[in-house]
Amino acid sequence: MLHKDVVLTAEGMTKLQEEIDYLSTTKREEVAERIKEAREFGDISENSEYDDAKNEQAMLEHRISVLQEKLSRARVIKVTEISTEKVSLGSTVTLKDLDYDEEFIYTIVGSAEADPVNQRLSNESPVGQAILGRKVGETVVVPVPAGSMRYEVVRIEAH
Repeated sequence: MLHKDVVLTAEGMTKLQEEIDYLSTTKREEVAERIKEAREFGDISENSEYDDAKNEQAMLEHRISVLQEKLSRARVIKVTEISTEKVSLGSTVTLKDLDYDEEFIYTIVGSAEADPVNQRLSNESPVGQAILGRKVGETVVVPVPAGSMRYEVVRIEAH
């Protein structure tokens, strides 16, 4: 099975490494302590606390494995790679909703660090795909279930 590169901003790479470190140390120790305490309750064959702790351990190890695999495929976007001439991965873009006359600011990131609530849009999302490669002043139309949304690219920045 071929895996594509995981494209991350420097901030996304730092967060990924921090999560791996936290899960590999603090969280592993907490789960090991839960298993130890559950063993002290006696017969582990009928011990639901033990079963829960072992299940948590398995899920934790799986999560660590997935994150480490993602880290091994990660490619960090360098600030020097981010264009202010056209929208690209890592760009911070100000969009104007032409139908509601509102402005929104989004950073375009790889799908691994997308977080729409915090204005971090995936390059694979409908809006992300529509604005990639666009320049200031261009209008984009994004199909949505209720029709379409129209945006104008107002500003492109690299941070």
